[in-house]
Amino acid sequence: MRTTALRRKRVVIPALATVAVLAVGGTVWAASADEVRGDERDRVESAAVAAAGGGRAVDVEKSDDAGEAYEVEVRLDDGREVDVTLDDDLKVLDRDADDDDNDDDADDRPVAIGAPERTAAEKAALAAVGGGTVVDVDPSDDPGVTYEVEVRDRSGVEWDVDLDAAFAVVNRVQDR
Repeated sequence: MRTTALRRKRVVIPALATVAVLAVGGTVWAASADEVRGDERDRVESAAVAAAGGGRAVDVEKSDDAGEAYEVEVRLDDGREVDVTLDDDLKVLDRDADDDDNDDDADDRPVAIGAPERTAAEKAALAAVGGGTVVDVDPSDDPGVTYEVEVRDRSGVEWDVDLDAAFAVVNRVQDR
């Protein structure tokens, strides 16, 4: 009986050790499967940083979503983060500025009523839609857009007008 117990220990202990090694190896392999390395990482980083408008890539991973190849987190010089999604040809599929983590952003301040910037933003937005009434003026955290202005034109149609820092129209979309 003592011999049988000893044999079981000789089989069970190496079997458990093998399972443990395989589990650790599988975990390491799974974690590294999403990593992008070498020249491929350099190319992906360059494309993502260019799409974000500068900064540096802090995380580069292969995407497991259909139609997407890479997901890159870019930290801009001002500390904001931008998530960039690329396809196999490094074409930008999505670019999402994540400003919610930093509540101190200067662009989160409301535009003061009566401020020269508000007046200039209202004037530019009204010109963009041919007149009407400004409903709201807000600062924007979208790249290349400084002000978001909501206007109701003379027909009652509402418009979202995006302006850059020089009050030039970046985008004008009818609100539906």
